[in-house]
Amino acid sequence: MVARRPPRAPETYAEIAARLGRPLTTVSKTWSRHPAWPAAIEERRGRARQYDPDDVDTFVRDHIDRQAPAELDPHRLYTARQLEAAGIGITAGTIRADRTRGRWPDPDDTHDGVNRWYGATAAAALRDRRGYRKA
Repeated sequence: MVARRPPRAPETYAEIAARLGRPLTTVSKTWSRHPAWPAAIEERRGRARQYDPDDVDTFVRDHIDRQAPAELDPHRLYTARQLEAAGIGITAGTIRADRTRGRWPDPDDTHDGVNRWYGATAAAALRDRRGYRKA
């Protein structure tokens, strides 16, 4: 017999933000405007809307948390296109754009004018990236 977890109490934006360690404005002004954000339950707490915590967790898992990147050989050098082809979840164009904005590390090797990063460098940069997928 599978033990069932008791239902969790509905949460407000402030409670969701505190539980997930995110700023209140991220939850209330960014996430809540996403088309896949769960519908509020009918009952309010004062003026605050309430949301089912399981629905919120599903939304965060599917739309906010960055998926684990493909396994990269930490000692191999990769170009931006090779990183994209490896299935890291971002495109070569995003890597180039992020470099110009200081959000991606400088290349580990620039031999023959080609930017290359070790797999370990790329994996570290991916771990530090914000997750904000639209669909």
